[in-house]
Amino acid sequence: MHEQAFRFGSARHLVGIMGLPPVIDHGVGVILLNAGMVYRIGPFRLHVDLARRLNALGYPTLRFDQSTIGDSGAGGKLLARPEQVVADVGEAMDLLHQQTGCRRFVLFGLCSGAQNAHSVAHADPRVVGAFFLDGYGHRTLGQRLRHYLPRLVKASVWKQWLTRKRAASGPRPPEPAFVVEPLPGKVVGSQLADMLGRGLKLDFVYSGGVSRYFNHVRQFRECFGRLADHAGVSVSYFQETDHTYVLSGDRQRLLDHVAQWMTRHFPATRPG
Repeated sequence: MHEQAFRFGSARHLVGIMGLPPVIDHGVGVILLNAGMVYRIGPFRLHVDLARRLNALGYPTLRFDQSTIGDSGAGGKLLARPEQVVADVGEAMDLLHQQTGCRRFVLFGLCSGAQNAHSVAHADPRVVGAFFLDGYGHRTLGQRLRHYLPRLVKASVWKQWLTRKRAASGPRPPEPAFVVEPLPGKVVGSQLADMLGRGLKLDFVYSGGVSRYFNHVRQFRECFGRLADHAGVSVSYFQETDHTYVLSGDRQRLLDHVAQWMTRHFPATRPG
């Protein structure tokens, strides 16, 4: 395995680390997107570990900083953030193609990275698969029942609620303004259907860290109906895992999951 730093993009404003296997056995490259404002190593070096695991399997990778994140600067074009994301990842695919010959790409995104991966996968036909970690989903009746019913029978929960209610005074502080505004559920479902119609393979992984809006594997069906039955969809819920995979065992479980998914859907293509 060989790792090399690149400065690339139309304005040479993007910075990334490409991982190159000794022999590239696959026609598919993997691009790892920023998780929020965390730079290209990922939360607790998740992206480093994942890229190297995939390199060992023969997949070339690129983990890079999008415009104005980490070591990357502004692109110089007046683009809205969603359009800038699509442009940045498009230039990352261009670079990986130039260096490896890969023409098809799988995206990996956590949190806002999953939202960005969704946007790029919907917009760019070179994307053939994506991992969405704690990505789109919305509260459902089932989610609320699973969340609240166990709490209703606990006296300690009622005591805590009454204590907080008495202690609360004055207006509540505003929510942080940096949260990415999600797409409406119907739009997400329609775009996912478009991707699946193009043949994309999509893997949805939800952690216990987002139980406030997603708390069971069957909730994907509650959110997106028959898309849950599509052969291109796989859904997992890691209830004991936190949002950023802080524990090494949780990260290892995720790496195993990604490696198995990749080899199942995008096996070796080298002749012989």
